[in-house]
Amino acid sequence: MSVPQLSDEQRGEEILAVFDTAFGELLAADPAAFRVKFRKMAASAFAFYRGTACLFYHDLDSAARGREPYLDERTSRVWIHGDLHAENFGTYMDSTGRLIFNVNDFDEAYVGPFTWDLKRFAASVALIGYAKALSDEQITELVGIYAGAYRERIHALATGAKDDEVPPFTLDTAQGPLLDALRDARSLTRFGLLETMTEIRDFERRFAPGGGAVELDAATRYKVLAAFDGYLETLPETSLARPDSYRVKDVVGRRGIGIGSAGLPSYNILLEGHSDALENDVVIYIKQAQTPAVSRHVTDPAIREYFRHEGHRTVISQRALQAHADPWLGWTELDGAGQLVAEVSPYAVDLDWGDIDDVEEIAQVVADLGRATAAMHAAADDTSGESLVPFSTERAIDAAIAADEEGFAPLLVDFAHSYGARARADHQIFVDLFRNGRIPGL
Repeated sequence: MSVPQLSDEQRGEEILAVFDTAFGELLAADPAAFRVKFRKMAASAFAFYRGTACLFYHDLDSAARGREPYLDERTSRVWIHGDLHAENFGTYMDSTGRLIFNVNDFDEAYVGPFTWDLKRFAASVALIGYAKALSDEQITELVGIYAGAYRERIHALATGAKDDEVPPFTLDTAQGPLLDALRDARSLTRFGLLETMTEIRDFERRFAPGGGAVELDAATRYKVLAAFDGYLETLPETSLARPDSYRVKDVVGRRGIGIGSAGLPSYNILLEGHSDALENDVVIYIKQAQTPAVSRHVTDPAIREYFRHEGHRTVISQRALQAHADPWLGWTELDGAGQLVAEVSPYAVDLDWGDIDDVEEIAQVVADLGRATAAMHAAADDTSGESLVPFSTERAIDAAIAADEEGFAPLLVDFAHSYGARARADHQIFVDLFRNGRIPGL
């Protein structure tokens, strides 16, 4: 990518300006949470990259004035993940009871150019490869493998491949580290999750004190329960088969602790679940949804106006992008802000890159993630039940790539190397800004 050549001082000022736009209000409300977030981001260039989708899209938009290859009226209007990096993949149990390995964390999902997802993933491969001391040639090969796997799967889906020819990654179909993650998820239990968060008091389960739980005053508890009532109205009818499942047992507050959740208020609610047995209780969370970074760089008012609020956007996007999504997934409002509601899943295992060091194994994983990306882009179109993308995305993307097959992989390879280098340099600039007290509000 081509970006203006700035001095470190000028680039530092640019980073601070982007941070102020993206994080300013939340940082002012909870500086302590952002000190934790920024310390996590300071740990490595990849951690910095994970936490700065806002900077990524600022740079991408600045460098892409004019027409980008492979983008037309349709391929610029695809439901995208928005934060597609190599660590945003993992396991979940779908609404049919199957353990699936696929993309997760849809907080940044939006409608935009499909290549933006691919570029964000490609740059993450470059950063992981650099951290593992892979050569530039090896990184080039890995990004090329990702591009090839994506291209092959999109073409198969566009030309009517049957479901059994492009199956999801399950215990029966996955291999290598993806299968390891699914097996780890299968070994987990709802009872095990409940043991870490709750206790039995007077023959009933309640949230245990400590561990990040915050007791609520009566007024806040009332507001949260009112928001919960609103959430129930957003669930599919198939989710409401047993009304007692939604009997509330307890409510606590929690602070956002992830790199992407700093400063966002959230709450956990303990529910009866699918039976009277205490081991089947369910924990859901209500979390204030954030403005996705990509939305600041997509100007179509029809997209923005499609969503009632950010909670609605997150849920509609996840349901579109993820086949058989979490049956507890819904939205609500609290204090005028859109909220995301979903289960605290006992079966969630993220892909762990820590032990994936063999180049051949990395190549296998990258290829699988390319296929998963293609399946995600293909899911969210005219068959998803949403009118925002009223055409076959896989056919549109397939046709766009077919117009220049030879240039597709090199486009992603060049971007991966250039933005990987940019992110490594930005990480050092950020660390110096942070440790020298130059981030306003901290």
